[in-house]
Amino acid sequence: MAVIENSKLSVIGAGAVGASVALSALVRGSAREVALYDIDRKKAEAEVLDLAHGTLFAGSSTIAGGDDLDVVTGSNMVIITAGAKQRPGQTRLDLAGANINIMKSLMPQLLDRAPDAVYMLVTNPCDVLTVAAQKITGLPSSRVFSSGTVLDSSRLRWLIAQRADVASSSVHAMIVGEHGDSEFPLWSHATIGPVPIRDWADAQSAVKPELGDFDAIADEVRTAAYQIIEGKGATNHAIGLSAARIAEAVLDDQRAVLPVSSVLDDYLGESGVALSVPSIVDSSGVADVLRIPFDDDEAAKFAASAKVIRDSLQTLGF
Repeated sequence: MAVIENSKLSVIGAGAVGASVALSALVRGSAREVALYDIDRKKAEAEVLDLAHGTLFAGSSTIAGGDDLDVVTGSNMVIITAGAKQRPGQTRLDLAGANINIMKSLMPQLLDRAPDAVYMLVTNPCDVLTVAAQKITGLPSSRVFSSGTVLDSSRLRWLIAQRADVASSSVHAMIVGEHGDSEFPLWSHATIGPVPIRDWADAQSAVKPELGDFDAIADEVRTAAYQIIEGKGATNHAIGLSAARIAEAVLDDQRAVLPVSSVLDDYLGESGVALSVPSIVDSSGVADVLRIPFDDDEAAKFAASAKVIRDSLQTLGF
């Protein structure tokens, strides 16, 4: 594959998340052209106009959009943020029924207009919706995936960096499994620089802040979205940035290793469920999933996470 010249990225849904994805993509220069669609014409046109007014400060990307789905025609990548909004106290899985109905109507229409695009779900519950979207469209699992735990992993790296007093870029750690309450860190592969995270305290030549309880760190990452939703009603800025980052991996053919969520085939014995695992992302979408060793505790947590998704899918008729 190769870098996509004059790339077009379409964002479906002009709510808080969709607008943040579009803004992040413009500022980061993720695509040459960004399109924003929403069924609410006034909302979509207002967001596009607001974004267009700032393009002078955001590089060479252009922005267009509205309430006509034809705006996505010719897209190389489509990011879907449209769906029911998660309310305070509501889990991501609580949204499943309403948002699957939206996918049943939306996905065929998108595929008609952008048959060669890579599709990424941001709408929650993104793992369940990834399975549904893949079945609805018949696309290979490489071309329809979700943002998964890319944001959760960023939260983990930021939190560890704060505690260790190092740069976030020097922390190498991933959240895997469900993008939700059963997610967990891969502590067995986590490092700060070259130092295994479990050896960090012994590796320092001076007295430094302790990382603290690893279970507490994992719980803080897992519940971060609920805290933000309680305070401001939605998470949008960080997911916008992480979605734009994933888009760049696709549109620039980066072969970046990211914990996106795709439908798995015999990954640690799990098939037919979408879960986040370290994956190679390039212009084909999810080019490969990396089969790395999990310790016994991680393998058990992965199986439990798969069961959560499988049970939800069965309840919803998938």
